[in-house]
Amino acid sequence: MALIREYFLYSGTSQTVRQSDRMQHFPIFLAVAGRRIVVSGGGEAALAKLRLLMKTEAHLSVFAKDPDPRIIAWAEAGRLTVHARAMEPGDALCAALFYAADEDPEEDARTTRLARADGALTNIVDNLEDSQFITPAIVDRDPVTIAIGTEGAAPVLARAIKADLEARLPVRLGALARIGKAFRRVAEALPHGRPRRDFWSDWYFRTGPRAIETGEDTARAALDDLLSGHLSRQDRPGHVAFVGAGPGDPELLTLKARRALDEADVVIHDRLVGSEILELARREALLIDAGKEGFGPSMTQGDINALIVEHARAGAQVVRLKGGDPTVFGRLDEETDACDAAGVTWHIVPGITAASASVAAIGQSLTSRGRNASVRFVTGHDMKGFADHDWKALARPGEVVAIYMGKRAARFIQGRLMMHGAGGATPVSVIENATRPDQRILATTLSDLARDMADADLTGPALTLIGLAPRAAIALAEHPEPRLQEAF
Repeated sequence: MALIREYFLYSGTSQTVRQSDRMQHFPIFLAVAGRRIVVSGGGEAALAKLRLLMKTEAHLSVFAKDPDPRIIAWAEAGRLTVHARAMEPGDALCAALFYAADEDPEEDARTTRLARADGALTNIVDNLEDSQFITPAIVDRDPVTIAIGTEGAAPVLARAIKADLEARLPVRLGALARIGKAFRRVAEALPHGRPRRDFWSDWYFRTGPRAIETGEDTARAALDDLLSGHLSRQDRPGHVAFVGAGPGDPELLTLKARRALDEADVVIHDRLVGSEILELARREALLIDAGKEGFGPSMTQGDINALIVEHARAGAQVVRLKGGDPTVFGRLDEETDACDAAGVTWHIVPGITAASASVAAIGQSLTSRGRNASVRFVTGHDMKGFADHDWKALARPGEVVAIYMGKRAARFIQGRLMMHGAGGATPVSVIENATRPDQRILATTLSDLARDMADADLTGPALTLIGLAPRAAIALAEHPEPRLQEAF
């Protein structure tokens, strides 16, 4: 009997929920210089907010019957204004933001009502549901500010991310940004788009960090020299990167793939590339869906070739983004030949192919000493229909075969293998949507393959592994007492 296993990589959350989820808090940076921010409360909660708010150029007003001595000291130093009384109607007039930090639910509710009546956006400390805005965890490299929010669900996680970013970002990053900010108008001499992006990338990641080590004056001089060099530089020619997007999990992208997406002007992607990976491209990048689907409507290969060449000839940095690895059943040669014929340069960024991801999902290896010394990657169909192979060789005992695009060819593959001597009990694993939140595994045998695949109604991309069962299934065959559902 076949068994289908579903994996949900986000504990307790199905894909349907994730697709319908939306941000409850939209992240923005609010201009508060010269504007009022009001805080009600004089204890530890108020102190925590004020330490952060005093980094701004806002006018801070604090209302508290018994303010902490540190708040009084800040007021005496001119950093804020303190009113030693409870908040009253009109005290939040013209305020951009209001924080209720009284550490008393009834008083927080009262002052919040007053602030809202005065037109201020309100936040109640440690009360997400009744707050109109939340304050994120902040990494401060003034003027570079990174805000980290978790919709209030995981403050500990936000703090951990903040600590990690603070350790990674250079302390002098703020100085680099301040120098760059003052220089932006001069840098407008560069053409908009890639020339300007290349200049700033050079400054922040190569020239600037080296120059700032010897002082800000040296860094300013280096920035002038850098601009002169970029103004005299010839336009960067168009180029194509054939990038493997892997099996679907964005965390399995290589560093080179991430970098290529970050630099791309145009991303031409397959239908198997998910939205989470496309989100990693620059916001300004042009995303083009060049999806091809077997036995269904799709963009022709000739149109894809022409599209790649057209954008590269126009000077764009093009990423041709393919699911899995571009060198495995990715029609790569046709696209690189088109680039060569048009005089367009290109390079390949490998990705994790579906066979590697799928065999990992069932806890097996593609080769094993004493079992098989080789593995074959084949496709279930080609341009002419179901693909033909050396079925006699594939049917030998102990062979492991990874079949791409084999869902519709299941009955054909089953018949050919058994016709050439493969046993009906040969284990088969079918992995749908490998590494994704909706991954499913079908454990079956060659004799039941076509029927079980039809019953499973697989709708996503699937890879078929002939000769391999999920490791848990092997354990069950040896020790059949445990229930199947628990093993999977």
